[in-house]
Amino acid sequence: MLRATEILEAHTYDVGGNFVGRVREMFIEPAEQANRISRFLLARGRFQPLVARWDQIAFVAPGTVRLSVDERSLAPFSPNEALLAVQKDLLDQQIIDTHGRKVVRVNDISMTEIRTNGAVELRVTQVDVGLPGAVGRLFHGLAPTDLVRRLQEKLPPRVIPWEFVNLIEPDPLRRVKLRLTGHRLARLHPADLADIMEELSPSEREGIIGSLDKQTAAGVITELDRRLQTQVLEKLAPERAADILEEMEPDEAAHLLASLSPETSEELLEELSREDARDVSQLLQYGEGTAGWMMNTDFVFVGEDASRQEVLNWIRSRDIHTDQLDTVVLIDARALFSGVVPLGRLLLSSDDRRMRELRSEPLVSASSDTDEREIFELFDKYNLRSLAVVDGDNRPIGVITVDDVVSRLRHKL
Repeated sequence: MLRATEILEAHTYDVGGNFVGRVREMFIEPAEQANRISRFLLARGRFQPLVARWDQIAFVAPGTVRLSVDERSLAPFSPNEALLAVQKDLLDQQIIDTHGRKVVRVNDISMTEIRTNGAVELRVTQVDVGLPGAVGRLFHGLAPTDLVRRLQEKLPPRVIPWEFVNLIEPDPLRRVKLRLTGHRLARLHPADLADIMEELSPSEREGIIGSLDKQTAAGVITELDRRLQTQVLEKLAPERAADILEEMEPDEAAHLLASLSPETSEELLEELSREDARDVSQLLQYGEGTAGWMMNTDFVFVGEDASRQEVLNWIRSRDIHTDQLDTVVLIDARALFSGVVPLGRLLLSSDDRRMRELRSEPLVSASSDTDEREIFELFDKYNLRSLAVVDGDNRPIGVITVDDVVSRLRHKL
């Protein structure tokens, strides 16, 4: 096991034993191999820096590197944004530990040796974010390697396997050039990733949102504090912001737009699709703290005379988000609200049962202007998981779910 700090500044010699220079930097080429040290930057005096490829390395040890070729076979160095620099881009940088779901700082990097056709290949295996790495950095060049390693062995290790590391890259364009996708970040729960983002700078938050697909980005922004939601959205290009808003539930999108300046809100509304813009605009008309403000206009409603099997077949044929399936709203022949059917009762009933036979009692609903305090009382009194919101003619126009209530209560704390 080798550490990056043991190789940086190492003396490098060519196949004839001639001194070539010191290792000033090491590079990973993610597009080629995600964890291989693919290039070594060598420099001495005023000579032009040279680059040795991984397949030109014959021997590596702390403080010493030997090449399998003559110095004349090495290429001159030229900057390449496709390369990830170990010292510049990793050491002392903040990274996201996707396994531990937290932000940490890199103290050192551990590598293993693999011999391939006579060449020595270094593979990054883990990132040191604890005291051993810090001690290694502190005494690097001041004490013998063996002594430093003995000191490190006495300290509690704190490392992250490389596969659980995700870089925090403030520049989204550079992230694309490095071909570092957000697939590991996307596997985190949006609430965990939101907690991580709250520890970062605005530019770093922007970089993470830029690496995520629009659906994941929407989920993360929804979980952020309202102040940070506004900051993140205002930094995005209008087209990108609109794409993310369209992935949100209409009520979440409306709440977020309401927190922006009127000019920005209007600009983003114009970027939304006609259907999404209509839904969000309607919700923006309701006063904050009312049932209309809290409700979600995406919900499942069916006729009360439909059979259980007909409803299931219809649901399967539609592109319905699973979050909308907690409760099915019923309407009568005049399209008036007539009750709700919990999903559990729907799944456990026989195919020929009519939906009106499965509805819950008592029949509870709220008008769009009902105050949120009354909504909280209804959920508490009847132990509700969802509550239908109706207009002045008793037609269902939305649904408030228990997570909407919890979210609203949390924001009031």
